[in-house]
Amino acid sequence: MKKIAVIAVGLCVLCTASLLTLRAQDKANSVKSDPAVDRAKKQAKMLDTLYKTAIVLITENYVTGKESLAAGDAFQALFKSMKDNGFHEVRLLDATGNAYDSDNDPKTEFEKKAVKALLDGKTIYEEIVTEKNQRYLLSATAIPVVMQKCTLCHSNYEGVKGPIGALGLKIPVE
Repeated sequence: MKKIAVIAVGLCVLCTASLLTLRAQDKANSVKSDPAVDRAKKQAKMLDTLYKTAIVLITENYVTGKESLAAGDAFQALFKSMKDNGFHEVRLLDATGNAYDSDNDPKTEFEKKAVKALLDGKTIYEEIVTEKNQRYLLSATAIPVVMQKCTLCHSNYEGVKGPIGALGLKIPVE
């Protein structure tokens, strides 16, 4: 009987030690939440929604033909203002290999990886980078052709399925 009790106690000790080790491994393997990164991601989601909604609204209400100013062209001035004022950077990225404007070709490794990930079906691609002791959230989301009117200015996207591009954001993590 004493042997059984000693074995039972030993098993309990082993089980407890194993559970504690597993819990420690789970904590070590889990990604810690970073409130600053979480805020930057929330800001990225808000900006993504704002820019895409505004471009669609402008296209729906003000683009009437090929002579109209493309909404994306109008937004380039807005994007420049955001960067010049130190808020964030934003770029339109081509995902077709047949860019409307060569300035929209993916240039950085992040942009190239993001476009590939979005073409592979991801809805968002993100990285955290550090430049000159400042952390940034790099975020890219897919841009599809959402209405026939888009092809009035962007005939090169007619018939393209899936993302034609991406909205790329660079937001300071503060």
